Amino acid sequence: MKKLVTTLIASTLLVASSMAAAADKEIAVIVKTANSDFWQNVRKGSESAIGGLKGYTATFQGGASDTDLAGQVALVENAINRKVAGIVLAPSDPDALTPALKKAWEAKIPVVLIDSAASDAAKAYYQSFLATDNKTAGEMSAKTLIDKVGTTGKIAIMSYTAGSGSEIARVGGFTDYVKKHSKLQIVGPFYSNSQMGTALNQTTDVLAANPDLKGIFGANEPTAIGMGRALAQAGKAGKVVAIGFDGNADLQGFVKDGTIEAIAVQSAFEMGSLGVKTVAEIISGKKVPAFRDTGVLMVTKKNIDSPAAKNVLY
Repeated sequence: MKKLVTTLIASTLLVASSMAAAADKEIAVIVKTANSDFWQNVRKGSESAIGGLKGYTATFQGGASDTDLAGQVALVENAINRKVAGIVLAPSDPDALTPALKKAWEAKIPVVLIDSAASDAAKAYYQSFLATDNKTAGEMSAKTLIDKVGTTGKIAIMSYTAGSGSEIARVGGFTDYVKKHSKLQIVGPFYSNSQMGTALNQTTDVLAANPDLKGIFGANEPTAIGMGRALAQAGKAGKVVAIGFDGNADLQGFVKDGTIEAIAVQSAFEMGSLGVKTVAEIISGKKVPAFRDTGVLMVTKKNIDSPAAKNVLY
């Protein structure tokens, strides 16, 4: 009888434990920083997806800034410690997050990366990577600029966080295309660390030091906004051909008034939505692709009101 009672108690505890685990289906969405319209659009995508997934909840967090590596590592480790069902992560640095990714793998917590890649050493620790093909997006931006300024003269690159996975591919793709297809002289890159004010000041200095500048590339949202504001303040809007990246209201306004010729727009909403859905697929035992391209669209004054543009602008 005592053995039977012990067995029943053990069985009850096992069922209770299983029920608790089943109820605890939090998907932690951890991005570079919450202080950006781009990442807030990722949040909207994740919330939209979670609404269609029965039994799941989603949380959203980001570092204090793109360069707050310790803060982002702590967010990932906290998610692991509270035993979340899965993690959607946009790593701020390809190497700094590797130990935390390994901890998630050891804890059998599936991880899906979005936007930026991790290091080669971390490939065993995540299951899928969803992003813009940043190299191609950089090349598209370079081609658009060359089509407007020609193949000789001087252009500048206003970049964001040196060494981040998206920056390496995006600015690398831009630079390589320019070198291969033109004789343009490149000034920079200059790194804003995704701070709009820093980008504004850097662009102002670049414009003052290079009065013969023909074109300029702002490689992410806050950097492109700072670039656009500097061009307007310096009276160079429409005179220096500018290509931006991402598609919030500020950048849309710059395209409409001619301050910026074109913006390469990623689908941040799709990254958040597909990231959450992919984690849920992994949890359910489905096999998922190692890489999913979430796309990019070059938006100009001509197509900014098109359905395709409206699907990615935010």
